[in-house]
Amino acid sequence: MIRSMTAFSRVSAENAGTELVWELRSVNHRYLEAFVRLPEELRVMEPLARERVTARLGRGKVECVLRCRWAPQLATALELDQERLRAVLDACREVETRSAEATSPGVIDLLRWPGVVREPEPDTGPIQEQALELLNQALDELVATREREGRQIRELLLARLKGVEEQVRKVRGRLPEVQARMRQKLRDRLAELETKVDSDRLEQELVYLAQKMDVDEELDRLDGHVAEARRVLELGEPVGRRLDFLMQEFNREANTLGSKSADGETTAVSVELKVLIEQMREQVQNVE
Repeated sequence: MIRSMTAFSRVSAENAGTELVWELRSVNHRYLEAFVRLPEELRVMEPLARERVTARLGRGKVECVLRCRWAPQLATALELDQERLRAVLDACREVETRSAEATSPGVIDLLRWPGVVREPEPDTGPIQEQALELLNQALDELVATREREGRQIRELLLARLKGVEEQVRKVRGRLPEVQARMRQKLRDRLAELETKVDSDRLEQELVYLAQKMDVDEELDRLDGHVAEARRVLELGEPVGRRLDFLMQEFNREANTLGSKSADGETTAVSVELKVLIEQMREQVQNVE
């Protein structure tokens, strides 16, 4: 089964008033490149999150963003550092005894003093576990979307491969006619020149021309590439690179076929093949 590299998924869950939201976006890329963005409180789980992403995906640039809306009791809880506050107050009293102009700091000033108030670090263990489980669900959804789009791409590729086969059959069916026409054209040209030609020499020239314009090998290779592409489409692994290589081989044979063309119809077939191959190549660029 082939999979597209372009997809999006979004899942959310709540744990004791804390809301977690994963958003995953993936686009085309030559290799797998994963970016994981987490809230500061959950940065410790980044290696585990990245490991799960790379285990599920083969190619593509993937952006994974976790948003966390903490429960009110966690977001508003504050703690006073009693020792720090006592030290600040002692320092203020000492200054007051040394200077008549010194004034006592207000409550707000004390709360703003560095280190007097601190936000307690919440116990994120349960949140981390749920976030990782939620990431699995987001990856499931992302992969399912990739597979749905991959099935559509597969049908498009199979249709184009069938078109390539039809063009190959068209050329192969016309080869005897093209060769006979070439032989007759050469004989007619010699007759116009009214020149006596050695029959053995004529046959040698005809054989040379036939070899020069022989496209049987190119047609056989095109058939082979079609068969290989169909086989690759049935593999249960990422096949984008294999298909990309096959598109290069398809294009090479189509170019050679065009350069050896002996008539307009064969040239038209070469052009049609290039169109079909380019359509496949565009789709393959999005295959994992």
